[in-house]
Amino acid sequence: MGDVAIRVEGLSKQYRIGKTEQYRTFRDTLTDALTAPFKRTYGLLRGNAAAAANLSEVIWALKDISFEIKKGEVVGIIGRNGAGKSTLLKILSRIAEPTEGLAEIYGRVGALLEVGTGFHPELTGRENIYLNAAILGMTRTEIDRKFDEIVAFAEVEKFIDTPVKHYSSGMGLRLGFAVAAHLEPEILVVDEVLAVGDLAFQKKCLGKMGDVAQQGRTVLFVSHNTGAINQLCQSCVLLKDGRINMIGKTEDVIREYLDQASDGSSGLRVFPEDENIPLQFLSIEAVDETLTPRASFSVATTVYLRVKYVVHEDSLTGTNLAFALSRNGTDILTSYDTDTNPLYLDTRQRGCYEYLVALPTNILKSGTYSLDISAGSLYQRKIYQRQNNAIEFQLDDVLENTAFLGYSERRRGLLRMPVAWSEQHN
Repeated sequence: MGDVAIRVEGLSKQYRIGKTEQYRTFRDTLTDALTAPFKRTYGLLRGNAAAAANLSEVIWALKDISFEIKKGEVVGIIGRNGAGKSTLLKILSRIAEPTEGLAEIYGRVGALLEVGTGFHPELTGRENIYLNAAILGMTRTEIDRKFDEIVAFAEVEKFIDTPVKHYSSGMGLRLGFAVAAHLEPEILVVDEVLAVGDLAFQKKCLGKMGDVAQQGRTVLFVSHNTGAINQLCQSCVLLKDGRINMIGKTEDVIREYLDQASDGSSGLRVFPEDENIPLQFLSIEAVDETLTPRASFSVATTVYLRVKYVVHEDSLTGTNLAFALSRNGTDILTSYDTDTNPLYLDTRQRGCYEYLVALPTNILKSGTYSLDISAGSLYQRKIYQRQNNAIEFQLDDVLENTAFLGYSERRRGLLRMPVAWSEQHN
């Protein structure tokens, strides 16, 4: 019990949807109670069981959530929009109450849920620091001690005595995060606050969160940035439709999340065989090193293309197979099977064949990639088969935390690869 920071058991949260509930008198409540049986009977007679049971007016944002977090752990929470992540953090921060179950918190909680909450546009940056920090639970002594550090972190020294209404949106976000990031609670609850400001400030925010984690405080971190989750968190919780879908090591949970986010069929394409086509693809799919079909991969792993094709004629000459790899509509590379097997230009024999092609994913940036494929006759300048966007697969920066790969996605250019810098002494 002494090493537990957060214990959640059977936690559920129900919201009522539809019209906003107005102020009700005792007569309204009594009338509804007397007429409710008749409304349900009417709904059943009309075949609307949901309306009869009044089910359409409620939604479970969370349902039967249970987990335990030890002191000093940094835990990520991921899931699609609407999975219940923010609702869970609001309950743990005592902003909302659960409908069922309980959440036990052992220690002072600091919540970074909405950056800049409490800022007043007519007050100066200096005045808003004191106001916002007080709202977040800091004492006057704490604010005085950390004031200069907050201002320096937000990079608004020149404008600290200017009303916030004259700040740009980015300046306001930076100041709000700077205040919130200097809380010193035993438990820190963070909801998607690293998406503020420009890229340089986002990097600074990530570094600050890393410092908090290294100080031994318990951190619960919600973000769609899987790279940040992987870098900061030791374990992770995957929410789906208000329920816990998976709890485990961050790498494993992120991989499951990415697989669910991808279209399971996007990494495989099968083509009907047509004996009138001299050379054609039968299927193409993206697989890992164990030949397991996947729709998402880490940039640290090799992506293989498993290509099956058929030759319908004897001694077919002058033909080739090709694929073009692209990202966001920009061509990356084109490859022909005759690049490494030039004899195929001379002859191909009737039959079914299979290729295993290793893609150079170690130099590719994270993102969604697509393949266009074609089969044809080089000599006759004729295309037998062509399929644009035949398959798609996802590359992500998970499993990577080296100095180079840690910020590779923000680099300009189509590729990401280390280049040797050799220092010369004069």
